[in-house]
Amino acid sequence: MSTHPADRTTARAARADLLQPQELAALGGLEFVARQVVEGFISGLHRSPHRGFSVEFAEHRMYQPGDDLRYIDWRMYGRSDRYYIKQFEEETNLRAWLLLDVSASMAWTSSPGVLPPKLWYAKQLAASLSLLLSRQGDAVGLLTFDSAMRSHTAARGGRRHWHELLRTLGPLEAGGRTDPGSALRDLAGRLRRRGLVILISDLLVDPEATRLALRFLRHRGHEVLVFHLLDPGERELPGVGEVRFVDPETDEELPVSAADVRREYREAVEHALAEWRRELAPHGIDYVLVGTDEPMALALRAYMHKGARRG
Repeated sequence: MSTHPADRTTARAARADLLQPQELAALGGLEFVARQVVEGFISGLHRSPHRGFSVEFAEHRMYQPGDDLRYIDWRMYGRSDRYYIKQFEEETNLRAWLLLDVSASMAWTSSPGVLPPKLWYAKQLAASLSLLLSRQGDAVGLLTFDSAMRSHTAARGGRRHWHELLRTLGPLEAGGRTDPGSALRDLAGRLRRRGLVILISDLLVDPEATRLALRFLRHRGHEVLVFHLLDPGERELPGVGEVRFVDPETDEELPVSAADVRREYREAVEHALAEWRRELAPHGIDYVLVGTDEPMALALRAYMHKGARRG
């Protein structure tokens, strides 16, 4: 069966950030999808995706291994016999940290072969957010965790660093129990400068310990944004039949009749979601519920909305 040329043109013209996740997954690898999502999203903001950023000189800082040698101030070296890097305005905007949940529950999807797992969505969101931040001239770092911190990539800016983040994100696999509180406390001990902390998780966690760690970061002066990833199958049970609940992190099972508990289950989920929002909002922590069946644009808009208020 052939495809009409007009249909192919329409498909190419579609904004990737508005595509359903299963359509995005068919486009290609992590880098290609992230670029397409961000290009589409920026074009939707009525801005050129190739627009430049301010590069006015801001200050000097000591040279660190890995810094671009083009930005060494040789005059400063001649006066002090030390290497200094010219830091430009876009490099001083923001220091952001992405905290990515890679615990076993993130491997789950309610529709295998149709809807991508939660971790796939989390990787795409992290790649897209880090590209947006990099294009704004911000430094981005990445922490992955389950019950402990699994990987740590220092916060830096630039295209080369973004590709380093992708090399970390690409091979990630889900496994282990979840404890974002531990990773959040670890991060808080590392941060020497106020910045933005973005948690991406399905929040199948000890809620009180996690909220305490988030409040601690906020108390230290950091902006905090939480993306709560939710598979549609976690929000609503099927109408009939037997259902077997399995904890992916402990393998514990509980068989129930879906018809008997469907309403109670839905009410319990809605109550838990409302509690996250109610407990975080008074502390200035942004909470965003993201369905893994929803276009990436919804999550990116939430990030931009926070950025606009921060500015």
